[in-house]
Amino acid sequence: MNEPDVGAIVGWVFLAVLAIFVVVTLARAVRIVPQTVALLVERLGRYNRTMDAGLHLIIPFVDRVRAGVDLREQVVSFPPQPVITSDNLVVSIDTVIYFQVTEPKSAVYEIANYITGIEQLTVTTLRNVIGSMDLEQTLTSRDQINGQLRGVLDEATGKWGIRVNRVELKSIDPPQSVQGAMEQQMRAERDRRAAILTAEGVKQSQILTAEGEKQAAILRAEGAAQAAILTAEGESRAILQVFDAVHRGDADPKLLAYQYLQALPKLAATPANKVWIVPSELTGALGQFTQGFAGAFGGGSGDGAAAPAPTRPPGSSPLGPGDLPPVALTDPKEALAEARRESEAAAADATSAGTFSGRPFDPVAEAGQRPRPGHASPPTEPEPPTP
Repeated sequence: MNEPDVGAIVGWVFLAVLAIFVVVTLARAVRIVPQTVALLVERLGRYNRTMDAGLHLIIPFVDRVRAGVDLREQVVSFPPQPVITSDNLVVSIDTVIYFQVTEPKSAVYEIANYITGIEQLTVTTLRNVIGSMDLEQTLTSRDQINGQLRGVLDEATGKWGIRVNRVELKSIDPPQSVQGAMEQQMRAERDRRAAILTAEGVKQSQILTAEGEKQAAILRAEGAAQAAILTAEGESRAILQVFDAVHRGDADPKLLAYQYLQALPKLAATPANKVWIVPSELTGALGQFTQGFAGAFGGGSGDGAAAPAPTRPPGSSPLGPGDLPPVALTDPKEALAEARRESEAAAADATSAGTFSGRPFDPVAEAGQRPRPGHASPPTEPEPPTP
């Protein structure tokens, strides 16, 4: 190989190495930072700056990227931790922490591992808080425990550049024996409430039943009283109307004697009358009855004395126009006219319903009912049905 050829090869190798060095240097000098990520840059081992999202240039072999920090809110769930309450019961508590890095420099340089620091701080704070409560308070004071944990963690992690947003207790598990006792207690409490509600329902039902019976008795008594009053008013008006009709009819003694004779067999026919005595002076008794009922009909009294002079003309009633009590009954003529109108309306409805319902008129079906030709009258064309 000639000496010029060796020199050329060495030159080409040098150029290749130089090109590779330039490419690597440029690649290390350009950094693209994604969104919600912060990169910490150290220059010669010392913190220099924090690069946010975007395109950045650094000095190769002088500047070095120390770490990348996620700026989004993070959720960390810690395993169950045994905690002793004030009444010496061991419970297992799972916690969930929601936090966010606000200062990447402090999160990297102030603590070695902030996740481990938050976990241990949560455990110790939780034991301090639960140690001052009994089991019942622990189970019913989740919001209070969450607030105390968040306050302590936020204050302690502030210098680390971390903000604790929320602290939640995922589960609180007491011992199995305590769970059985709590279930029995809750079952007894539910049974007691059920018994109280049942007793209240029975009490309310009895009160309502008694109230209903009371109102029903009052209404029945009012109905009976109104019925008795209406019956008495009806009987009073009937008696007055009969009395008025008898006096207006001006019945003579023969008619009254005839009515009296018709009533005698009815008196004797009753089962309660075992012995019935017929008056010996039947004619005299009839005369006295007639004179006493009919008043002044021109006849004398039974003892031959003159009858008192009549105070009213024959055929007139002793009742005045306003002596009869008012009646709420409908006039018979008006009731009859109303019944006729309702009957005609019902007949018209039935006729129209029968006309518009069923099949249409068929002349063929009626042909056999008409007289044949050469008889009484020739058949006529069927008329269309009238709607």
